[in-house]
Amino acid sequence: MTTSHPRPGVASVCAAALTLSGLLVTGMVAAQPAAAADPAGYQNVRINEVTSSGDDTVELYNTGSAPVSISGWKVADDSFSPQSFSPSASTVPAHGFVTFDSPKGLGDSDKLVLYTSGGTVVDRVEWATGKAKPAMARCGGDGTGAWVTTTTATTFGAANASGCPASLPAASQVRINEVTSDGADTVELYNGGPSAVGIGSWKYVDSDTSHSPASISASSPSTTSIPAGGFATFGSTLGLGDNDSVFLTDGNGNTIDSVTWASGGAEPSDERCADGTGAFQTSTTASLGSANTCPGGSGGGSTGSGGTGRLLGGGGSLTSGCAPEAPTGTAAAPAGTLAWPGGQDVTIADNVCAFTTSTGPEGRDLSGLAFDPANPSVLWAVKNKNWLFKLVKSDGKWIPDPSWSASGKQIRFAGGSGEPDSEGLTVGGNGHLYVTSERDNAKNTVPKDTIMEFDPSATGSTLTPVHQWDMTAQFPQLNTGSKDDANLGFEGVAYVPDGWLTANGWTDPLTGAAYNPADYPLHGSGLFFAGLEWDGTLHAYGLNSDGTFTTFGAISTGKTSVVDVTFDAGTQRIVATCDNACGETHTFLKVDAAGAIVPDVTYTNPAVMPVDNLEGFALAPASTCVAGSREAVWTDDGIYGFGSGSSSYGHALYSGTFPC
Repeated sequence: MTTSHPRPGVASVCAAALTLSGLLVTGMVAAQPAAAADPAGYQNVRINEVTSSGDDTVELYNTGSAPVSISGWKVADDSFSPQSFSPSASTVPAHGFVTFDSPKGLGDSDKLVLYTSGGTVVDRVEWATGKAKPAMARCGGDGTGAWVTTTTATTFGAANASGCPASLPAASQVRINEVTSDGADTVELYNGGPSAVGIGSWKYVDSDTSHSPASISASSPSTTSIPAGGFATFGSTLGLGDNDSVFLTDGNGNTIDSVTWASGGAEPSDERCADGTGAFQTSTTASLGSANTCPGGSGGGSTGSGGTGRLLGGGGSLTSGCAPEAPTGTAAAPAGTLAWPGGQDVTIADNVCAFTTSTGPEGRDLSGLAFDPANPSVLWAVKNKNWLFKLVKSDGKWIPDPSWSASGKQIRFAGGSGEPDSEGLTVGGNGHLYVTSERDNAKNTVPKDTIMEFDPSATGSTLTPVHQWDMTAQFPQLNTGSKDDANLGFEGVAYVPDGWLTANGWTDPLTGAAYNPADYPLHGSGLFFAGLEWDGTLHAYGLNSDGTFTTFGAISTGKTSVVDVTFDAGTQRIVATCDNACGETHTFLKVDAAGAIVPDVTYTNPAVMPVDNLEGFALAPASTCVAGSREAVWTDDGIYGFGSGSSSYGHALYSGTFPC
């Protein structure tokens, strides 16, 4: 694809001779000649947070999957040449942090440039008056998010999320989306927000610190805005090298986004996968002015606000009867979705066709996931052909625990009847498993939206509920006689402790006052949030020990569908997952200042993952963290992967990492 025939929503900005005033260059000096080889992965290290409130502290974050040495690195600002600094550690761990105090202090309106020991520019950030008070930080993903002025205390040495505002400003939805350094030297921007963003005063500069910033609007033809969901491309009049960067600032001098690539990383182009949110990958074909091509598999050599990744493992021949199914219903991610904040490498984490059962011989339909908080080496999984699996690690793969059942255990409705269309799974405060069903597979045109409680210590190959709660009557829109409508009920469920709800000031919708667990003496120690696939809402319930339940109402996730729900104690958020129907996204919800549960931030999956019916998602407890990361696991309901002939074909489980 070329820029000669841009599609609607594309603002094409051709290169022209520019006469520009300085934006970032007051007192700037030229980059020093390289005196030493740059360390492997240096482009993965990003400035993550700065403050000019007196402490003049700087935080670095490593988006890569390997540690990076910063020995001998230097920084400069508006008024001094590159100076050595004393970091909290000489190596930035994978997905980890290092902090230091700026050697010369940071001003109320200033910038910071980070260099390797050889003089290569790694990253830079700048801010207008007051914008780094209390701090300026990447929000929406450490190392990958948008630069935003924080609203609370600084978070140096830890994730930025707690200091970030509830929503990002419109300008922060614009991201560098693709770059080329093969002679055309073109930059593409993408606006992932819900409204047009003016860029008439914006500027850009490369890593050559002798260059003055160039104006986007002074290019020909000129552009002054990017439409919602649209693109703008411009030729860099500064030139882009084999080992270079692009830094984008708004008209006030605040950094918007940046990308850095190592040798060959932008030839023929480096592009985000997916547009505006994903990691940068080296592409074999430039797609400037339109959606990125994003081939499956590993990317190339750059890491800007993102990173490259590899899809590892997998393979094997399909067993008899195993039948992968291609995904359906693919749609775009919600506006404002951010890149996956964890590692970009993903490993296929099961054996091929590992979950064939008597009621599901095709091997598909593994759905909900939940780590056992009492034993994080156990991962529970439910298959929507009425089977439960207790999974443990063996040689890096999740396999059924032979001491529990090597082939899983079948589950029934209360009384031992029926075939639950079991989709969601969570572990309650009592250690029991709570499973949602949206219908009886033996009567699949009739909805049966229930939550069932199972005791995992019960013996036998078939489990029946200790308790069962039936909410079907609350959703008459699903009872149309259509199996498709009946199949859009409870798709996921999460147990949320009372302690989190009270500590965060959740307002009880039934009383209008602060939630008081004592008002509901039979409900146990927490509430259950069930995700309705029909419209993407969450429904909160108190499940009483006498078989009754209390309904606390519906909660918007901001998405059109939900396929799994989890409560993550590490981020202190409820997580609502949507598959390809919403661009493979995970929305983290919090309690806001008014006491309501609202969306906080939405992430997409790592760019190397397939776009499939990925219906299950789980994050390992923070107690499992190693080098700043913990495991994330996904299920592919259709075991389709990248299709026939790919290493992912026939596999249900994927494993990656998420920041601690």
